[in-house]
Amino acid sequence: FLDHGTIPLLGINSDPIKEEDRDTKKKTDERRSHGALCMCTSNNMADGVSKVLFGEGVIQERTRIQCIVKSTFSETRLVPALNDLLICNPSPAAVSRFRMGWLEPVDISDHAPLKDGSKNNNPFGPLRGSSFEERATTQYTQYGTVTRFGNVAYDIRDSLNVWGSGIWLSTATGSTAAMAAAGGMPMSLDSRNLQYLIREHIYESNEVKGRDNSWVKEGEQLHLRWNSQKGTIFVDGSHMTHDLELGDEILISSAAPPLLLFVPPDSA
Repeated sequence: FLDHGTIPLLGINSDPIKEEDRDTKKKTDERRSHGALCMCTSNNMADGVSKVLFGEGVIQERTRIQCIVKSTFSETRLVPALNDLLICNPSPAAVSRFRMGWLEPVDISDHAPLKDGSKNNNPFGPLRGSSFEERATTQYTQYGTVTRFGNVAYDIRDSLNVWGSGIWLSTATGSTAAMAAAGGMPMSLDSRNLQYLIREHIYESNEVKGRDNSWVKEGEQLHLRWNSQKGTIFVDGSHMTHDLELGDEILISSAAPPLLLFVPPDSA
């Protein structure tokens, strides 16, 4: 019921860390709840819930990840991810192979872009960085240069092959969790961008260096073509997954409805 972003979420930490426990060195105390997305705790919930009921609650929008998987006969829209996605081979010892690029809409009613990436027989040749430029010297069919999601045709630009341990994608909310532990960059909580980080990439050329940890900016759409026999998308942890097969295509963006979250007044 939170998929559409119309119902605010009120989180209450039922097992908060006590102030006197913050400096303790006992490992058992680390099992207490951190409650990063909670507005209040069991110690002050009477006051916190009262403010929400009387219209004094502070609501903050949190960006979520939209992920669409296109298989041979189906197209699946996964539930929005608040923290992160991990896309990898289900075996941690296996290599994850995929091709990564950026989607740009193509007007397939004009046949020129499907031939050379330019319109109206542009004498300057293919659009720089497009897949048409990459395949300018190869033979392909008229519709072999585009992919489609929801009946919308896209060109795949600035693509590169990846052999590694998969890829992390996170929102600003999730950038302090697994993404940070993997070596990612900090993000402002109000950012609409997503961050990606290629895990343990096997460098075959210099094309990946400097591109293994960067941004999917608002309005951009990241495309993955899965090139391993098996794969899995882990959505906000291990409890929600979607299996991948060879040839599946994945569209990732920040276009999912944001989560409306009640936050403490001092954090707004």
